[in-house]
Amino acid sequence: MGFKCGLVGLPNVGKSTIFNAVTKAGAESANYPFCTIEPNVGMVNVPDSRLQKLEELVQPQRVMPAVMQFVDIAGLVEGASKGEGLGNQFLTHIREVDAILHVVRCFDDADITHVNGEVDSVRDAEIIETELILKDLDTLENAFTKAQKQARGGDAESKARVSAFAKIQPALEQGQLASAVELTEDEELGVKGMAFLTKKPLFYCANLLEDEIGTENNHVQALKEYANTRGSEVVMICGKIEEELSEMDDAEKIEFLEDLGLEESGLDSIVRKGFNVLGKQTYFTAGVKEVRAWTISIGDKAPQAAGVIHTDFEKGFIRSETVSYQDFIDCSGWPGSKEKGVMRTEGKEYVVQDGDVLNFLFNN
Repeated sequence: MGFKCGLVGLPNVGKSTIFNAVTKAGAESANYPFCTIEPNVGMVNVPDSRLQKLEELVQPQRVMPAVMQFVDIAGLVEGASKGEGLGNQFLTHIREVDAILHVVRCFDDADITHVNGEVDSVRDAEIIETELILKDLDTLENAFTKAQKQARGGDAESKARVSAFAKIQPALEQGQLASAVELTEDEELGVKGMAFLTKKPLFYCANLLEDEIGTENNHVQALKEYANTRGSEVVMICGKIEEELSEMDDAEKIEFLEDLGLEESGLDSIVRKGFNVLGKQTYFTAGVKEVRAWTISIGDKAPQAAGVIHTDFEKGFIRSETVSYQDFIDCSGWPGSKEKGVMRTEGKEYVVQDGDVLNFLFNN
């Protein structure tokens, strides 16, 4: 399993259009607020050219790419934290995602209604984030008193939680995100189960018109400056272009992107940025039955990587046969890698690298 990314934004910013394009799920998209009420969920394969080369070399029975799960959460409005526009329901859906992709409208079009009358990318971004902050303050207020009582009883975890809350609360009250607050290791563990919305990794998606893709209009420039203050980044995308790409085969996509002067699709940009903000990477298993991409966190050791396949692999881990992706390709697979001495045997302390091709040995 990859990771779950939630799409949030004001109504009519193009979230459902983008969702439709990247997942081909056919979520309803229309020119009125709250077109999406229940969250649409779709799985999309993570594009990775290395997987295709491994397939050509190994010729397995099947190929399994890594996947990314998109959750299209209904458009939030000002007052969502107090229940406006069914906001509490929507905010609850955000708690379940690993990262937040904040879709911001960065185009002017009189034919598409804007919930606030006119486009202002920074104001629109601030409206959503203010609601997330207010919801986190509400969550913190309810938990703070309980944690203080438990801390007075000598509970170490509660003391760490109280210490963390004492740092997070004033930051939220000043309009900062919880992710900007520096916590000690104990404090991080203390609030791990709180699921603060503003502590989740967040990046922005600037939705543009077709003739503006590849350029930066005033709305995009302003959003990039704002994202920089949040320690975040902006991916530019055109929902309509992504819809067209979703209907093309690989050769047509390459030609279409070249005509637009683009190196990659918006989906590729989103996935790459999503991996970056979450600190994720890919390793591969490659055999005649299956070639597969697996998503792990940067810094994971070999047993943790094995556990992604099955918990028994982690529990019974003995060692891993390890080859870098490029060596695996250059040596034409496992036999050549062993023959040329580039296959290594790694133990429990080995930190898996992006692109490693691994074969795990474990006790049943």
